[in-house]
Amino acid sequence: MPTTLGAAPPPGLLDSCSIGAPAATVASWIDMAVILDITISLDGFVTGPDDAVQALHEWAVGDDRTEQDVEQLATLTAATGAVVMGRHTFDVVDGPDGWNEDMHYGADQGDVPPPCFVVTHRPPEHVRLTDRMTIVTTGLRDALDQATAAAGDKDVFIMGGGELGGSALRDGVVDKLHLHVAPVLLGAGTGLFEGSRVTLRIDEAATVVTRNAAHLYYDVVR
Repeated sequence: MPTTLGAAPPPGLLDSCSIGAPAATVASWIDMAVILDITISLDGFVTGPDDAVQALHEWAVGDDRTEQDVEQLATLTAATGAVVMGRHTFDVVDGPDGWNEDMHYGADQGDVPPPCFVVTHRPPEHVRLTDRMTIVTTGLRDALDQATAAAGDKDVFIMGGGELGGSALRDGVVDKLHLHVAPVLLGAGTGLFEGSRVTLRIDEAATVVTRNAAHLYYDVVR
């Protein structure tokens, strides 16, 4: 879902949205988790052939979501200290039809939006949500360092898209994998697992299945 970017920002805008936070040390990662939390189709796609995602996210934003769906959403939102996302996800949520006061990270759950770190090789010309977006042009690990420093005692969530999530799995930087598997077959689109070889251990007690999604929680076994 490409978004047309606006005019060049006023001086200093990109500076305030680019790298500048101190890098976290390895020791600061010990008491928190890097979590890849993403919704996928039953056949493993995070978007459809035309970038469509609405059918996947009925559990989070649909009119027919269940009380258990909302409980999952609220719990995950409360656990989030910082968010890491890829450029395509940024273009969607920062676009004119993206996040707003009523629908934001965590859908309609949570009051204060967490800081977000955008991994991209091309800084955007315009950032709408300047109160929460930091643009990182030096790679995923630098974004995770900055997110860890900003997350406090909460976890860092990688929210997508599929390319960034797959890269995080292949690079071995993910501690936990949360999959919200929608009862939808897309047939094609953006996959998540290509090239990934990871051993997972499911948290059976945390698993919840509703009519909109199977909420599956895994620890990455190293």
